[in-house]
Amino acid sequence: MAKLRYFDAKKPAEPEPELPAASHSEFLRTGRITRDRAHWLAEERRYLSYEEVAERTANKLRNAGEKTHDRLNSFHKSIRFPKLIFHHTLKDTPHLGYCHVTAARTQFAQYEEVSWAFYIANFFARIGQNDNFFENISLKYSRMYFAVAVHPDQESPEKKLTINREIRGNGVLFHTHDPQIAIRNVLLLGARNEQLRDIIRQL
Repeated sequence: MAKLRYFDAKKPAEPEPELPAASHSEFLRTGRITRDRAHWLAEERRYLSYEEVAERTANKLRNAGEKTHDRLNSFHKSIRFPKLIFHHTLKDTPHLGYCHVTAARTQFAQYEEVSWAFYIANFFARIGQNDNFFENISLKYSRMYFAVAVHPDQESPEKKLTINREIRGNGVLFHTHDPQIAIRNVLLLGARNEQLRDIIRQL
């Protein structure tokens, strides 16, 4: 696959300068080739480095994470989530990335206590079944919201958190492109009692 190139599409075009005389007329009259910018026929595109693209993506992801976290914590005083916002952009496509918003522990169904993490991505994909975090990346939807069960990786010296695939077979607690469904599901995970869960389910 060819390496992607990015250019600054939002850069405002400079107004067309008035040309004093046609280039060929100037050459015939003076014998000089004019190299002033005024005689260029097209505005040159400014290409962005992968680092610049990644930084722009990071800003958008952080903003989305901040707003989502504020929205979650404004629902009810008994539901509070820690703000744990950090992002990653995909290696060869830095315009795509995901943002970790919060993490907590909960009890539900047959599981005693489950640690989980909630994410937002600016693309849609399946959560990977193996070492690949994402599979079948698609731009069908502009956002993806998902929560996964997590636990420390015993094989890692730093005990890094990884998806706990013992929960529900793949570790995925929910996965949607709908922000309303995502908010409701995170609130359900954070609710401390069944009465509050019933209120949230009616939203």
